[in-house]
Amino acid sequence: MGHRGTILVIDDDVGTCETISDVLERRGHSVQIATRARSALEVLTERSIDAAILDLQLPDVSGLVLLRAIKTSSPTTEVIIITGHASVTTAIQAVNGAAFAYVTKPFDMDHLMGTLDKALAKQRVDRALRETTRTLETLLHAAPVAIVALDTAGCVTAWNKAAERMFGWREHEVLGEFIPIIPATKRAEFDETVVLNLRGEDTLRESQRLRKDGTLVDVLSATAPIRHTQGVVSGTMAVLVDITEHRQLEEQLRQAVKMEGIGCLAGGIAHNFNNLLTITALRCHLVLGQLPADHPIRRDIKIISETGDRAASLTQQLLAFSQSQILQPTVLDVNDVISDMKPLLERLLREDVDLIMSLDPAAGLVTADRSQLEQIVVILAVNARDAMPDGGQLAIETTREEVDEAYVRQHLDVRPGSYVVLTVSDNGTGMDPATLARVFEPFFSTKDVGKGRGLGLAAAYGIVTQSHGYITVDSEPGKGATFRIYLPRYEAGADDVAAADLGALPRGTESILLVEDEPCFRALTRELLEMLGYTVLEAEDVADALRIAERYVGTIHLLITDVVMPRMNGRMLAGAIQDFRPHIKLLYMSGYTDNVIVHQGVLDPGTPFLQKGFTPSRLARKVREVLDPRQ
Repeated sequence: MGHRGTILVIDDDVGTCETISDVLERRGHSVQIATRARSALEVLTERSIDAAILDLQLPDVSGLVLLRAIKTSSPTTEVIIITGHASVTTAIQAVNGAAFAYVTKPFDMDHLMGTLDKALAKQRVDRALRETTRTLETLLHAAPVAIVALDTAGCVTAWNKAAERMFGWREHEVLGEFIPIIPATKRAEFDETVVLNLRGEDTLRESQRLRKDGTLVDVLSATAPIRHTQGVVSGTMAVLVDITEHRQLEEQLRQAVKMEGIGCLAGGIAHNFNNLLTITALRCHLVLGQLPADHPIRRDIKIISETGDRAASLTQQLLAFSQSQILQPTVLDVNDVISDMKPLLERLLREDVDLIMSLDPAAGLVTADRSQLEQIVVILAVNARDAMPDGGQLAIETTREEVDEAYVRQHLDVRPGSYVVLTVSDNGTGMDPATLARVFEPFFSTKDVGKGRGLGLAAAYGIVTQSHGYITVDSEPGKGATFRIYLPRYEAGADDVAAADLGALPRGTESILLVEDEPCFRALTRELLEMLGYTVLEAEDVADALRIAERYVGTIHLLITDVVMPRMNGRMLAGAIQDFRPHIKLLYMSGYTDNVIVHQGVLDPGTPFLQKGFTPSRLARKVREVLDPRQ
């Protein structure tokens, strides 16, 4: 027995209707009877009918007319024609009207039932196919990736919602048309892909496609042939994923890794040079202090000292880039900093460069090193001036901006939150993409030899990053450049405490344990401290320092130690000594900062630190600052 269904028997002969109905009901079918076309249509409007057995001779309407009405109002209903007036003409008309079968009277009931079973089986297949088609259409349009199908001529046969969003064309704009998303530069690649698909091969490649607005989008494209049931290829299908953001993040990661590597190299170089330059500078101070004012060699010593100072400024810029510089952050109003700098900036700029300031009073406060922030503004202003040889406009603007999670997902090393944005823009010569990619690298400069060392923007990058912010640049040739500095907004109130002028060089008589593994620097520092009146206990390494601290019978008032040493760092050494000399005070020093002392650019609370490259007065004052803390 076949599939059970709801059957409508339509015949003007009541006996025929009842006979067929009895057989159908015994086979488990639900049966409806109609002797006229009108009543048959009423039944069709009231309930779903799987199949109709229709006599061509009806009293009110021709069966062929009713057949067309049934297929119009209920296209899923299968219709079997029965007739006692068979003819070739009516048979052809019945088939053209989408009848499933044409049976002549008198008919064999088993033959009619078998035909009905086949009709119901076909209906099940068609229904399943329609459900599958609807499901596939739903999945097609719900898919988060663009799905496009083409015929063998390259015309669009399917275009889902994600394709509309990705490329901008609506479905009705592209169906039946040649695919519009292929850039001219990628046409040969596209043609090659189509040929491979039509040969039955799949492809997977990264490429570019064209949006309706003319812009390009980076995509990962997976294509495959579309086959008929007989295996014949009838077209191609492509699944396209927008990888623009992915590529941008990859490029950001490559840039970040490159900058980190350069930063480590620069920091190491600066550290080593800083030690050497500190020795040179301090020796010059000592020699000058011992020479009479009219001694002829004083001029040469001063030249050496001044040259060393210039070299030290270069190492400071390298330290800034490598984020190895000690920052002294305070709570600042960026607007006040920029306003106070206006006279300086006007002197730096030529008369043919207009300075325009637009400072938002609601921009807010930041935590930053004022002198370093001023240095960044000067660097950007000078670069802008040099980029406008025929004059122009330098605009400095402050705003407040909220950075959300969506922006963070597209930018490495950026945190969500509220930022004060300092924008410095010019309308100068601008930069090409190749220059933009290297603009923050140390020693990269587009200026003529001797006119730029390529350290300014590198230093700005390092200072901003070390201050937990980030810096961006937008530029095109001939359209100027815009630098944006994002600094986290400081929400709580605070006062900016300025350092007091301590007056004359302070001295002392306390005992100091000096730990430094670089012999020349250790000897020089000892000499300076002894000249200031201190008793100096000199240690060349950690073991020596621990031995002295344990055996010295008097009070050791202060430990001065380098941060980075073999076997044990300065903080660990200080902790070991404090175990048996708990009252000893601490002063760390280093040529560059280590995370032991500086955590993301800010001194650990209460940690005294002396940056190598100091002058005798700086050393003297820092020692007294630690030994005589303010109450």
